[in-house]
Amino acid sequence: MKILLIIVVVVAVLLVGAVVWLGMPKGPSLEEVGHLRTPQILEMAPQQVLQIRAKGDPNVVGKAAFGLLMKTYFRLKGVPKGGPDFKAPRARWPIQAQIPKEDWEGLYAMPVPESVTQLPENAQDGDLEVELTTWEYGEVAQILHVGRWDAEVPTVDSLHGFLRSQGYQISGLHEEEYLKGPGFLFAGTPEKYLTLIRYPVEKVVSGGGS
Repeated sequence: MKILLIIVVVVAVLLVGAVVWLGMPKGPSLEEVGHLRTPQILEMAPQQVLQIRAKGDPNVVGKAAFGLLMKTYFRLKGVPKGGPDFKAPRARWPIQAQIPKEDWEGLYAMPVPESVTQLPENAQDGDLEVELTTWEYGEVAQILHVGRWDAEVPTVDSLHGFLRSQGYQISGLHEEEYLKGPGFLFAGTPEKYLTLIRYPVEKVVSGGGS
């Protein structure tokens, strides 16, 4: 019985250590990124990522997809495990009101350095499979949302209004970058989540007559 108790304690300590290690990237503070609450248009370079394609409601499939992404990421050698070089996970979807969320095909991703050229073995879980690819960017518009994900609509509307005022239109998928969100085991404080909402954009071409 005593040996069993010792084993249980050791396993518990190892699990806690693993959680602390995996949870090291805590994300920025609101003071550090608060200026991003003002919508902006900028140029972004391509980014290599670990990617998973998953069909279904993001609130359901997203947890499993990000879990597999992070598990795969932390098995890679030479990638930042924290600090300023650690980049936040992100996701893309076609946001179309007429399509139920259950039918959305999402792209879930974790940025990795260009030095990553291959995946570790068994980078999959059931129907979910990790691939190494590059997300293209270019000219994008983005805004910081502070708070719960189910309360993003006013923030998104603000970004859309900004684009119209600047003569731009959306030219691609809705993207979210999760600067601060739930931990690996706990939901955290949703009111303090920090999410960058982003779209590829292009200038509206006005039609003219001769």
